[in-house]
Amino acid sequence: MSVEFYKMRRLPPYVFEQVNCLKAAARATGADIIDLGMGNPDLPTPQSIVDKLCEVAQDPRSHRYSSSKGIQGLRKAQTHYYKRRFGVQLNAETQVVVTLGSKEGFANMAQAITAPGDVVLCPNPTYPIHSFGFIMSGGIIRSIPITPDDSFLRALDHAVRHSIPKPLAVILNYPSNPTAHVAILEFYKEVVAFARKHGIILLSDLAYAEIYFDDHLPPSVLQVPGAMDVTVEFTSMSKTFSMPGWRIGFAVGNERLISALTRIKSYLDYGAFTPLQVAAAAALNGDGSDIIRVRDIYKKRRDVMIESFSRAGWKISSPDATMFAWAKVPESLRHLGSLGFSKLLIETADVVVAPGIGFGEHGENHVRIALVENEHRLRQAARNIKRFFSKNKTQDNR
Repeated sequence: MSVEFYKMRRLPPYVFEQVNCLKAAARATGADIIDLGMGNPDLPTPQSIVDKLCEVAQDPRSHRYSSSKGIQGLRKAQTHYYKRRFGVQLNAETQVVVTLGSKEGFANMAQAITAPGDVVLCPNPTYPIHSFGFIMSGGIIRSIPITPDDSFLRALDHAVRHSIPKPLAVILNYPSNPTAHVAILEFYKEVVAFARKHGIILLSDLAYAEIYFDDHLPPSVLQVPGAMDVTVEFTSMSKTFSMPGWRIGFAVGNERLISALTRIKSYLDYGAFTPLQVAAAAALNGDGSDIIRVRDIYKKRRDVMIESFSRAGWKISSPDATMFAWAKVPESLRHLGSLGFSKLLIETADVVVAPGIGFGEHGENHVRIALVENEHRLRQAARNIKRFFSKNKTQDNR
């Protein structure tokens, strides 16, 4: 029993755990830690959604096992959302499955479609489950550029010509976590044409579809004619409605792929608690005002963070979408690496950020800053960082 389990050997150390341990230790000493690390929304779930949950929970019948693919009312609500938002028509019975958040959906899709040795093309840096879900399933990850441009398309072509076996799937993540890049429909058209030509699956993570700013409206890859032949797209209610602990997400798209995911889930879970699903359906069927309110709050926070951090001496590019900023480690401190820099910020500035190396080796020299504290706290973080820079004689990172 001393030999490490096979899947554990395939997983690298979880970088973020080192930051979390330092954060916990600092708080234990009474430090006022401003946590901009984990993308854990601090906004309350809208009261109308909570009220619906409480109402349905009073019915004893709602406490029984639910459905692993999600209740029909919630699947239909998702089809209505896609029709309104993207102009995409979905069949609630065969093209939609409710997941326990998009993370679980992604991981179980990897289990459903991956054979040992399958090659999967994954952006780098990217949200960890995009790669680790396939690594745990026996797949092989090949990194491709994160930017939605010609470099991404050239990497696809190179991978098909030089990968043995041919790639099974390509992962798309726009708006991107962590970089906040937003794709346009023309880019998706080229990717879909390539995937259909070569028989490659597209797995699109669209968790931040509704957190966008300044008219940078993110499209769905399923808007492209023919995308349904090769694509499954994952969305989440966690950020859109500030419901992270509810664990409600969706996978939609190609019937064969959705059927495979549904079958895997039927062996593993009975779906989310029914009152959660009913309340989630009510949220999706609402007038959209809750979505706008959340978006406006993040936009204000983004603007405050960019302005106050700049005055502190840390110039950061303003993100077009998501609840994150992707920031370069100041040049004079890059010798520490992103993890070392993140640790030093906790120890000397009481500010937590996520080290870029945790999102892949190409994330090194960057950190991800989450907009999960209010405007007052963001300004306080900037003041702390300004003092930190002054002590370390840090210059602007450009």
